[in-house]
Amino acid sequence: MATPSSYRPAPGSIPTKPGVYRFRDAKGRVIYVGKAKSLRPRLSSYFQDIANLHPRTATMVTTGASVEWTVVDTEVEALQLEYSWIKEFDPRFNVKYRDDKSYPWLAVTVGDEFPRVMVGRGAKRKGTRYFGPYSHAWAIRETVDILLRVFPMRSCSNGVFKRSSQIGRPCLLGYIDKCSAPCVGNVSEEEHRRIVDDFCDFMGGQTKPFMARIRKEMYAASEALDFEKAARLRDDLGAMERALEKQAVVLGDGADADVIALAEDPLEVAVQIFYVRGGRIRGQRGWVADRTDEGGTPELVQDFLLQLYGGVSADEGGESIPREVLVPALPPDHDVLEELLTERRGSKVAIRVPQRGDKKDLQETVATNAAQALALHKTKRASDLTTRNRALEEIQQALTLDEVPLRIECYDVSNLQGTEVVASMVVFEDGLSRKSEYRRFVIRGVDGQNDVASMHEVITRRFKRLLDEQARSVEVHDAPRGTSGRASASHAQPDDAQRPLLVDPETGRPRKFAYAPSLVVVDGGPPQVAAAQQALAELGVTDVPVCGLAKRLEEVWLPGEEDPVIMARTSEGLYLLQRIRDEAHRFAITHHRNRRSKSMVESTLDDVPGLGEVRRKTLLKHFGSLKKLREAEVDQIALVPGIGPRTATAIKEAVAKADATRKTAATAPAVNTATGEIMEDE
Repeated sequence: MATPSSYRPAPGSIPTKPGVYRFRDAKGRVIYVGKAKSLRPRLSSYFQDIANLHPRTATMVTTGASVEWTVVDTEVEALQLEYSWIKEFDPRFNVKYRDDKSYPWLAVTVGDEFPRVMVGRGAKRKGTRYFGPYSHAWAIRETVDILLRVFPMRSCSNGVFKRSSQIGRPCLLGYIDKCSAPCVGNVSEEEHRRIVDDFCDFMGGQTKPFMARIRKEMYAASEALDFEKAARLRDDLGAMERALEKQAVVLGDGADADVIALAEDPLEVAVQIFYVRGGRIRGQRGWVADRTDEGGTPELVQDFLLQLYGGVSADEGGESIPREVLVPALPPDHDVLEELLTERRGSKVAIRVPQRGDKKDLQETVATNAAQALALHKTKRASDLTTRNRALEEIQQALTLDEVPLRIECYDVSNLQGTEVVASMVVFEDGLSRKSEYRRFVIRGVDGQNDVASMHEVITRRFKRLLDEQARSVEVHDAPRGTSGRASASHAQPDDAQRPLLVDPETGRPRKFAYAPSLVVVDGGPPQVAAAQQALAELGVTDVPVCGLAKRLEEVWLPGEEDPVIMARTSEGLYLLQRIRDEAHRFAITHHRNRRSKSMVESTLDDVPGLGEVRRKTLLKHFGSLKKLREAEVDQIALVPGIGPRTATAIKEAVAKADATRKTAATAPAVNTATGEIMEDE
């Protein structure tokens, strides 16, 4: 592992101009590409104390072995060069959005002599105009089938087209008037090109002119008593209306916009985009990416927009880039991105965050789709038996365990400046969470903020219970017939005499702490791992392996080892450990917040006359939180058993007084404790 100071550029050697920089590892591979308005402050920020860096940034700079940069004239050029380098080098620490599934496109080969319409998937090709992507191939095929009676352009393959030209007879579509049959010369190249252009304009959102023209021709044919032509035009008009019915109107102003929303967690981010053209949803697409840097939502939006539109050329910009891009948060360089997109489109492009109305409602719908996509992605990954087996095998190999860790327990400690210290225990069996086995602990034997001592206490308590349960089960095995152990002992085989009973013989339920884990994971580094190992040694437990997962660099620590175990970023084993660690953290934080809310209620009500400990607990049980108590009226408080009108009034006044004190403290100016001077905001 490299030390960033070993390849830090010399002071003053980094220019202050806009540019793009690349970090390379010891083998010369590009691992990260970034851009900056001013290179010097941006690059200098990477070479500070590693402890002050975000964990993912720290991992990147310690993986790197050199850094280089290229100066450009403008920020737009920097943005373009950043996209080119990301596409060329595919750096491991840049966020890479990948499709969560393959989406079908409607493609028109406008570069051919006789363009063809078709439904396809995969990367775009030059000389082809694309519409969509769409959610389902069958839906777009149905739409195309409807529109071919109005726009009878070629839809056959090259082989069918060539064979029909040779034999001088069109295919079936030519006979049923769903193709103008350019293969046999029924229409010229220019006439077929006009049909193709009309089809593309209709699919591009220019629907009203065509429908108005066909309606006018229908009425004219009817007045001229050409009822056969009028009927055909009527059917064409109905076909276009049916095609439009499949695309919901979402924006009444007929806007052209790409609506983007994100759903994110500490490890991954899901993106959904709705393509709106002419006020109608023309397509939908989704991506899922691993989070590899410290950026928040604005930075994720910027990375996504750059990857989405960075490869669009000036020739196709007017078709691929809308007039408006709606995002959940403005990217840091949104003005530069707007300038780049405007240049590619050839007209003004605005990047906005919708605040109200239909656009805001539509983005909330897109956000719901993104959240569902992320949940589905995680569910598929976690529920796949092959993936889970591979993850457990990778953990076994990385930690050199004797067997696959089928039951993993993870522990996390949570506190607020040494107060309300709690811990959590979560259980994963066969790679899946076992929520019925989760446990919470309140740490009472530790003074102040001491995560190491807290971890020692919780491991001691958990495994002491395990030993107690095992001792009780052995007593039940050895109990004579006629005692409370009769039911279980009667079914025990002779060779089970010393095996712990995992089911309580009296209740028939599983014992809470009777299962020994195959692996103990603690949230933390070497100190927490050492504390857990010491607690097990003091209890005489020697057959349970321990490891720690440190958030800072996602390193796996083993007891007594000076160096961590480094698992690949893409390792399914590391992903499973991260998921278990994050679940333990979530469970601990939830418990801590609940206790903190209860303590806030109790401290607020300490000075209320006539309100003792029993009544405070009754009040807390009734309302559940300080927020609900704050919103309650005096009459509602008086309905609590043991609380009369006078006490209810005193409680309401105490809560109001506490709120006023909190607001005053929040708005009071900060004071320098050393000088006593008021500190002004910058």
